Amino acid sequence: MRLKEILNRYLYDLSSLYTPEEIKAVFFRLTEHFYQIKRLDLAIDPDLRLPDKRLEVALPELQQGKPWQYITGEVTFCHLPLKVNSHTLIPRPETEELVDWVYKDWKGKYVKILDIGTGSGAIAIGLGTKLPQAKISALDISLEALQIARENAQDNRQDIEFIHQDIFSIEAHNLNYDIIVSNPPYVRESEKKLMSDNVLKYEPANALFVLDRQALKFYDRILDLALKSCTKMVYFEINEYLKNELEALLNRKNLTDFTFKKDFFGKWRMLKVLI
Repeated sequence: MRLKEILNRYLYDLSSLYTPEEIKAVFFRLTEHFYQIKRLDLAIDPDLRLPDKRLEVALPELQQGKPWQYITGEVTFCHLPLKVNSHTLIPRPETEELVDWVYKDWKGKYVKILDIGTGSGAIAIGLGTKLPQAKISALDISLEALQIARENAQDNRQDIEFIHQDIFSIEAHNLNYDIIVSNPPYVRESEKKLMSDNVLKYEPANALFVLDRQALKFYDRILDLALKSCTKMVYFEINEYLKNELEALLNRKNLTDFTFKKDFFGKWRMLKVLI
């Protein structure tokens, strides 16, 4: 079948889920992944034909809401290729801003960094490429996620120590890091109604959601670990709706030197705390 005809099918069959430009963006991500064919190639050759039916096979999955990143099994983060699957969150662009914040604060310095809740390893690997002099470790409770993270580190030639651990059972005296970075679960159960089906159905719930009454439990635990260890600074990605609650938590812990930061969408999405 001609590529142009398949594109028209995508535009028709996915019209209830995405805008035409979004459909085209996904379509050409798939063509580039499967066939190394870019949008310009179709413009140059409108009669371009495909050797197999991989695009047609992917269409029903997209109709069911499956993210294209899980279909290709990869995503780009900080200009790096990363593998992802159903055991890992799909790294977001705003998380790149968190990585960049850490980098700007610590570039050129030797520091020991722990990434808590590493998932695909995106934050740890991004920091490893930006801060080659740093010693980086990454922790997660999911063995399946750690397997993907290890593969990503190897693919990107990063020497990262990976730790299988539940942060609620770890001992603070075992932590010997200058910096802790974390993008922990922070979406409250009550916020599920605000989220799209492709996130709810396909991304790992345990990496996303917390009970409303325990919305800050990961921040609370990580700050306690930092206070009881030699950590100098903690960086978090945060829930934009919980800035005031987080500030109250910091005050209760007598942590007065902290900075909230907005992402490029103007949402309160990052927090830095001097311990």
